[in-house]
Amino acid sequence: MSAVVKLPEQLVNKAKEHSAIYKRSIPKQIEYWSHIGIMALENPDLPYNFLKDIIFGLKEAKNGELEDYVLGE
Repeated sequence: MSAVVKLPEQLVNKAKEHSAIYKRSIPKQIEYWSHIGIMALENPDLPYNFLKDIIFGLKEAKNGELEDYVLGE
């Protein structure tokens, strides 16, 4: 489901900068920030990089980019 939402111009401009760096659309950049924010609120003890790695790992798993992990290697 999608909805039209009014956002502050400053937020949209910041999203535009980041979206260019990370090769995302502006809405996808804001969506990414939203996911990170929700995860941070639900898991306040986890660092940002750990949360970011979880998102990337889930995306890789969804795309079938899985490898067997062998403990000790």
